[in-house]
Amino acid sequence: MTKSIAAGRTRAWVDIDLDALARNAQRFQAHMQRPLLPMVKADGYGLGAEAVAHALEPLSPWGYGVATVEEAATLRRAGIGRPILLFTPLYPQILHACLTWGLRPSIGDPAMLGLWLESGGKAFHLAVDTGMGRSGVPWHDAEAWAQLHPMLADQPAFEGMYSHLHSAGDDPDASAVQMARFQAVIDALPRRPEFLHIANSAADPSMALDLVRPGIHLYGGPVAGVAGEPVVKLQARVVAVRRVRPGDTVSYGATWQAALPTTIATIAIGYADGLHRALSGTGRVELRDTVCPIAGLVTMDLTMVDVGDLPVQVGNVATVFGGRVSLEDQAARAGTIPYELLTAMGPRLPRLYRRTA
Repeated sequence: MTKSIAAGRTRAWVDIDLDALARNAQRFQAHMQRPLLPMVKADGYGLGAEAVAHALEPLSPWGYGVATVEEAATLRRAGIGRPILLFTPLYPQILHACLTWGLRPSIGDPAMLGLWLESGGKAFHLAVDTGMGRSGVPWHDAEAWAQLHPMLADQPAFEGMYSHLHSAGDDPDASAVQMARFQAVIDALPRRPEFLHIANSAADPSMALDLVRPGIHLYGGPVAGVAGEPVVKLQARVVAVRRVRPGDTVSYGATWQAALPTTIATIAIGYADGLHRALSGTGRVELRDTVCPIAGLVTMDLTMVDVGDLPVQVGNVATVFGGRVSLEDQAARAGTIPYELLTAMGPRLPRLYRRTA
């Protein structure tokens, strides 16, 4: 263990199995048969980027992907020396930090490439927009590519090039179109860089080029075609138990009313901890090996659960997701995606890490 489990289990916490995370990475690498560029942005999808990176280090990934220079600096301070690719497009205000921390920037226009090279920047990856419409050089921008090709022809710092699939796992035809656009850009290059990459967690193995970029699969999110296992349990203590009568109401706005005599258990977690208010009246929580509905509105610090006649006591532990209620199921009930539930987990939730070694 990297931290005492008992020490943080007083109110609400995140229980993280780093061995399960590493096994998910191993399975993904075996599935794709390419070196890994794991995504550890957003503080390792809410799990703690430093702990995640150290758990993945024994697998010898090529490097790590982040979204901010601050995330990269955290990894560098933690002793991570592998390449770090910054996926936010390079802009002038972060250029110095990229140089300071030895980052690979994502460059998406000729002007920024010129600035990077003039500043003495070394390895960079060129971003190509093949349909995401977020950043990168548009695949069809002939004027931009006419400027870029002479700049790339004899440029040793041109280490990599990538694009991003907008519907991987959902729309194979759209992904195939994006792949064809990316290939056309590759074919027109004056020089092929060492690393090409477009495949994320849900991509088909046929799209695995030189590197693959697992994200949600590492953290326990379901991905078709590759086995995975849960990594995260979000848990909270029962801090109050009360019996209610038919007609009694629960929580703000009195939106929930008991139809029959039942027991309400109050758990010490709320929307200030990242438990989505959208789960009010729709979410489910595991208590005493039983799945029970959330009663009424989720409040800032506390959430009420209808446990029926279960013998629930103060001090019992509820699992919000990662047990009988999966991350995917709870996200669906909130009308969102697993990524958002993970990254929403607030800073007052201790991250408690499990390792067998």
